[in-house]
Amino acid sequence: MRRPVDAERIHRFMKELGRETEGDVRLYFTGGATAVLLGWRMSTIDVDIKMEPESDRLFRALPQIKDKLEVNIELAAPDQFIPEIPGWQERSLFITREGRLSFYHYDFYAQALSKIQRGHAQDLTDVREMLARGLVEREELRRRFEQIEPHLYRYPAIDPAAFRRAVEEVDGLKLPDG
Repeated sequence: MRRPVDAERIHRFMKELGRETEGDVRLYFTGGATAVLLGWRMSTIDVDIKMEPESDRLFRALPQIKDKLEVNIELAAPDQFIPEIPGWQERSLFITREGRLSFYHYDFYAQALSKIQRGHAQDLTDVREMLARGLVEREELRRRFEQIEPHLYRYPAIDPAAFRRAVEEVDGLKLPDG
């Protein structure tokens, strides 16, 4: 089992992968990598990424970089678990550019909705942090949910009524003190 990934190793990952890029590619971080880079978690188990456009060269480089840095890499993004929210690319926050590879935090509203839908304790803690830091706002989160709600039928594992209740209960999430 690999050790947890901290911000320094995520930055090294960005530099290493950036050296491998031949064309312009956008790489989106989600989940724990976002939490670590923005400072509300010290580490994460793995680094979840999405590439656009997909690059065979980068996919081929991932195993070597993963082993060199002892980092677990997962190809995972909110749009694999909930319907894609229109405009997510434009709302994704730019982090840095290494070579021709640009790094972004995947749209915070999509990340928050995906975490609410999963409902795990760490996910809800992350949503509380996103709210506390102003990365997402409750009303806008509900509006984004309403955009995807008609498309939930394409995700048979999701109970639409339970998902709606969970989004509505975001108001009940206690924000951290301070």
